[in-house]
Amino acid sequence: MVNDSMINLIGRTPAVRLRLEANSVAPVYAKLEMNNPFGMKDRVAKKAIYEAINAGVLKPGGVIVESSSGTLAMGVTLVGTYLGYDVHIITDPRIDQLTLAKMKALGAHVHIVKEMEEEGGWQRARLNYLHRFMESHPNAFWPRQYENPNNPLAYEGLANDLINDIGRVDYLVAAVGSGGSLCGTAKALKKENPSLKVIAVDAVGSAIFQQKDQPHRLQGGLGNSLKPQNVDYSIIDSVHWLNDQEAFSWTLELARHEKIFAGNSSGSVYAVSRWLSTQVNKDNVIVGIFPDRGDRYFHSIYDEKYLRKHGIFSNCLNMNPVEEKDIKDVCNWSYTHINRGEKVNEEVAVY
Repeated sequence: MVNDSMINLIGRTPAVRLRLEANSVAPVYAKLEMNNPFGMKDRVAKKAIYEAINAGVLKPGGVIVESSSGTLAMGVTLVGTYLGYDVHIITDPRIDQLTLAKMKALGAHVHIVKEMEEEGGWQRARLNYLHRFMESHPNAFWPRQYENPNNPLAYEGLANDLINDIGRVDYLVAAVGSGGSLCGTAKALKKENPSLKVIAVDAVGSAIFQQKDQPHRLQGGLGNSLKPQNVDYSIIDSVHWLNDQEAFSWTLELARHEKIFAGNSSGSVYAVSRWLSTQVNKDNVIVGIFPDRGDRYFHSIYDEKYLRKHGIFSNCLNMNPVEEKDIKDVCNWSYTHINRGEKVNEEVAVY
């Protein structure tokens, strides 16, 4: 199939049925969003930028600026520079060198903040820098991934793909960072199946579901030091938290067992989906969204020296998550049923 631009490749991603394990009962399909040109958030960048152009907010020759440490940065760089805009990415020292090299090669201007804030961690430090940037560039377009409604709306296409390729989806499992992919896909799928169960996957030490923020956690791509406005707690049935050891181990297991070379967001989603496949009946269909490729984690998850340095052992596969009755700070893979947001304080940070 021939496409007339890189932008038109965005959204054309496959789904694959996973092998799982002997105890699995229900099928699990992995939606390989990592097969977008640079990752899942290419969808968000395309939707947000084109909507801004159509609304007259982003004019020819304009400037685009966004705060990101990973895949959204690549999506904004791809779409923005392809369309001829000046793209500025505000990031932090956690950014991997491969992503940094890609952004610079594509033509982005990269700004790296030096210190995290005591409250809000790296996300708050980046946003503070971005606000200062906007003061000197008042006409710049900021996609605002954490609150822009075009973020979740960008995933209607993903939901339509699942309906067309798989049919009924009973359980949706996805990582939560900005809230866009999980909530946007879930809302669209619920139009076809109102009984859909929505399972959020988060990191131990992420503030999204009222845990105490641990900004030094090693996981990237999911979790947050703030509460993004695009997280719609009212459609989420339960949340799972995995620590760094568990997330990295399951990511390596995903590569070994399923032959999918991915990042830790995908690895955590794989762990929860695989476990869930042993808990439901055989007529249920589970879909996990796999957002990130493994190449940017070459010097972390896939580096034995890095794993030893941080005391991570790749063969420690926790297969027994602990159910908690209430939301609280946890240390190991745990989950709780949040009853469509009833357990969550829905006050969100103001950006």
